[in-house]
Amino acid sequence: MSKRQSYYIQSDFIFLFILFACFSLLAIYNVQQLEQNEGSNFVLQQVFWFSIGACFVAAIQFIDMDQLYKASIFIYGLGVLVLAVLLVSPNSIAQPVNGAKSWFQLFGVSMQPAEFAKISTIIFLAATISRHKTKFEVNTLKTDGYLLLKLLAITAIPVALIMKQPDFGTAMVYLFIVGVIIILSGIDWKIIATLIIGSLAVIAAAFTFVIQFPELSAEVGIEPYQVDRILTWFDPTQPASDATWHFDQAHMGLGSGNLFGKGLGGLEVPYPEAHTDFIFSVIGESFGFIGSAIVIFLYFMLLYKLITLGLNTFKYSPFAAYLCFGYFSLMLVHVFQNIGMTIGIMPVTGIPLLLISYGGSSVLSTMLGYGVVYRVAVEHTIQSDYLFK
Repeated sequence: MSKRQSYYIQSDFIFLFILFACFSLLAIYNVQQLEQNEGSNFVLQQVFWFSIGACFVAAIQFIDMDQLYKASIFIYGLGVLVLAVLLVSPNSIAQPVNGAKSWFQLFGVSMQPAEFAKISTIIFLAATISRHKTKFEVNTLKTDGYLLLKLLAITAIPVALIMKQPDFGTAMVYLFIVGVIIILSGIDWKIIATLIIGSLAVIAAAFTFVIQFPELSAEVGIEPYQVDRILTWFDPTQPASDATWHFDQAHMGLGSGNLFGKGLGGLEVPYPEAHTDFIFSVIGESFGFIGSAIVIFLYFMLLYKLITLGLNTFKYSPFAAYLCFGYFSLMLVHVFQNIGMTIGIMPVTGIPLLLISYGGSSVLSTMLGYGVVYRVAVEHTIQSDYLFK
């Protein structure tokens, strides 16, 4: 292997992906033992999606950061365009699922554009911050306010389109991503503190309204099942409903795994959407506290790698750094929300556990982002090698 070829072997990213894929396939294999989805081989399908995703990662290595930077606005525009096309598409190719028009169904395959638009939005947010820092070398309240408005406007467009589907959970992911990027963008802390306090006040007011006036919530666009989930989150002793059943089953399965779990083929607790939303409960029941702790540790290692890589590349490529920070925020919100709803510290939502939950759109979009940060790691290795020659 030549020295140039060795740059593309980022052993830490490769090793982490292999471990995530192994946990994913083992957990999904165990789900199939419940026979909740007869006739579907989710393990083989997940292998297929991981394989396509790995090809995406390899293909992205032929694109350098400058090319990605220049194409960022077109990538973002394509993501927004597909979201808009989804809303006006006929039901024959965009059939509403659970009341939300979030999926294309083409040639027997379902794809969720909002998942891919997360990556395109992160790329454009990173490019916008990089251009801003190049144009305004000295920060002022005026320039920081201008940057804040740009970042919020970029995020508002896909969020508005996603809320029209409607898909509240995915929209919240976008807002969390831009929130983390704003905090890390170098904007004056006076502006950030004001934004944080205002956001917390709005969130607190919204939750208080739902809790105090659940009957009126439907009149402002909040679905009954969303009200149930919020009420169950605050008070798990609520009268029986779908939300309480989700909550109870997740806890029962996670707790029944004890220290070492029940092993392969030992699942006993039926879960709603066990192969996607509640995959962490399956891991807890199958592999116990030890297996669950290992999965959380793997996510910690990936998040740590993303932050350190971003900090190390910031001095010579703010664009590359903010790509890492954006992907970090995407992984963080999915991990915290998914595991949080499983253990009861967050309300139940349909947010998957990235790199482990089954799915076509979520796996492919996650692997696209993984390929981008992998490319950042490659360029950082090349840069570091040249610096120390």
